[in-house]
Amino acid sequence: MIPTLKEKYKSTVVPALKEAHGYKNPMQVPRITKVVVNMSVNTKVDKDAFKAVTDDLARISGQRPVTTKARLSISNFGLREGMPIGAKVTLRGARMFEFLDRLINVALPRIRDFRGVSSTAFDGRGSYTLGLKEQTIFPEVNPDNVKRTQGMDITIVTTAETDAEARDLLKHLGMPFAS
Repeated sequence: MIPTLKEKYKSTVVPALKEAHGYKNPMQVPRITKVVVNMSVNTKVDKDAFKAVTDDLARISGQRPVTTKARLSISNFGLREGMPIGAKVTLRGARMFEFLDRLINVALPRIRDFRGVSSTAFDGRGSYTLGLKEQTIFPEVNPDNVKRTQGMDITIVTTAETDAEARDLLKHLGMPFAS
């Protein structure tokens, strides 16, 4: 079964971008290569918080997260080398399109006083990073079981060479940019 967002990309986004940017070959049209979801945790506060964050991230993404560990010891932060400081998931293929579909159509509209995402959060090479303040906007997370709200960073990596191309790609896919 093909994800609906991938079907939309093939049927409407590729022809629209070919016409708008003058691409001659459909392989020139920018596409999304991966989505990285990252959550960081202060492990000094609670050991169970780390387990809860990884469980929430696994529920949200549908994939088991990888633990990220500190590379350096920083005494001011109480951080030792090798301590777990977060979890991340890299999504590709069908899971990536399913996650983006849920993010755009379900999770973002659930944010209180939502006026759109920033249209300037591009890195100059076609990647877009979005920060969320809490994980409870996703329907997979039960708000009654959340002891502590946790933010996350979502990076959408595209093959676009400029920010304008990446913005057009995401806008055609339905990303609600603030005007």
